Amino acid sequence: MTKEPMTVLIVGATGSIGRLVVAEAIARGHTTRALVRDGAQARHRLPAEAQVAVGDVTRPDTLAQAVAGVDAIVLTLGSHGSAHSSPENVDYAGVRNVLAALSGKTPRVVLMTAIGVTARSSAYNHLVERKRRSERLVRASGLPYTIVRPGWFDMNAPDEHRPVFLQGDTRRSATPSDGVIARDQIAQVLVQALTAPEAVRRSFELVAEHGPAPSDLGPLFAALEPDAPGALDAVRDEDNMPLTQEPQRVRDDLDAVRTPAGA
Repeated sequence: MTKEPMTVLIVGATGSIGRLVVAEAIARGHTTRALVRDGAQARHRLPAEAQVAVGDVTRPDTLAQAVAGVDAIVLTLGSHGSAHSSPENVDYAGVRNVLAALSGKTPRVVLMTAIGVTARSSAYNHLVERKRRSERLVRASGLPYTIVRPGWFDMNAPDEHRPVFLQGDTRRSATPSDGVIARDQIAQVLVQALTAPEAVRRSFELVAEHGPAPSDLGPLFAALEPDAPGALDAVRDEDNMPLTQEPQRVRDDLDAVRTPAGA
């Protein structure tokens, strides 16, 4: 289902995770394309081997060239709280706009969201709700996908490098007690998921516990349960955000991405 090396587009490529994903993809031999808003500025922040594609996820008309010819896309979008970079415009609509730009293409998709994304009474509810909707768009698209929900970045102890994949999103305190993980390990998981057949149609939370990092993530991917065919939410997730109660524009977006790939 996947091939290596691939042509991979990294969306959110200049962020704290995205830059590591770019470096990891290059290290694994992939032709790596970074989507950036400012090409000249980004050139100083990215490895020389990275291709630069100028575009903005909030402007759908700028994305067609960026997605042209890609085998895979890694989405590491993160909003900054400004009017331009809000959870609605970036974490949700940014994913919608990238999917719309594919126009019938069927690349492998890996989406990073966050642990606790199914919480309904979180201090970060304005953010996690949009991230959960972005997950639903990816599942509805019919594309081969993996969705990774990392814990709190870089708060792991020096001996906490053993990745643990969880399902059901039961850790929803919105504090580091939900789980921690190093940024570089997040990048490794996102990139390795691209070529692991066992990772297709899997959604999981990613944290680190005491112990060394394994050389092969394959067994961890293989132990996961797949999402149910046609389901909008991940396997084991609490059914606490009924589609019937979603805004009409959100339901319209889901209908749009289902055609043609998710039909």
